[in-house]
Amino acid sequence: MSEKILEAKNINKYFHDPVTVKVLTDINFSVNKGDFVAVTGKSGCGKSTLLYILSTMDTDYEGELLIDGETMRQKKEAQLARVRNEKIGFVFQFHYLLNEFNVLKNVMLPGLKLNKYPAKEVEHRAMEKLKMLGIEKLALKNAAQVSGGEKQRVAIARALINDPHIIMGDEPTGNLDKKNSEIVFDIFKQLAEEFQQTLLIVTHDQGFAEKTHRIIEMEDGRIIR
Repeated sequence: MSEKILEAKNINKYFHDPVTVKVLTDINFSVNKGDFVAVTGKSGCGKSTLLYILSTMDTDYEGELLIDGETMRQKKEAQLARVRNEKIGFVFQFHYLLNEFNVLKNVMLPGLKLNKYPAKEVEHRAMEKLKMLGIEKLALKNAAQVSGGEKQRVAIARALINDPHIIMGDEPTGNLDKKNSEIVFDIFKQLAEEFQQTLLIVTHDQGFAEKTHRIIEMEDGRIIR
């Protein structure tokens, strides 16, 4: 029996500005532990809107979202923030590293915020994640001093710090050249296959999507395959 990490049930979404437009229609799918799933589709098909809902950032929708078997309906913002910090790791197109901190501190930040382990333990865990991604030598470098491809790997280490149930990515290779895109893809693949890390990645990059375990293709706010 596969463990369901995320489940979307009959999700519909409307924008009301100034007229009401339906942007997502009857979204149904689930993601199991260790799945590496790509969400693809043309610009404006609703994939980023869907990601906002799945990541609990947008609560204005119809239907039900379950994360780790627990419904996100009726949860207060503070509870959702805790779910995001504890159960979801984020990797965006832009790495959002804080230049005033070194790499190690950047990776530690969500761990310190979660406050589940003492700072020393968070530091140890952060170092382990950097080692796992082959970038431990960057630990004490200022975030501003590392290359674009390295920054995205640091962002992945940061996403992993709280051992999330699922990593969600929004165009994580969108800003990278071919070589660095391949490095990031290989990291994701290794996370899924060796560490049973669940990944849900929104991407325009068809080559990237084709190599994942499963593709969810969207068109006009619907899943078409």
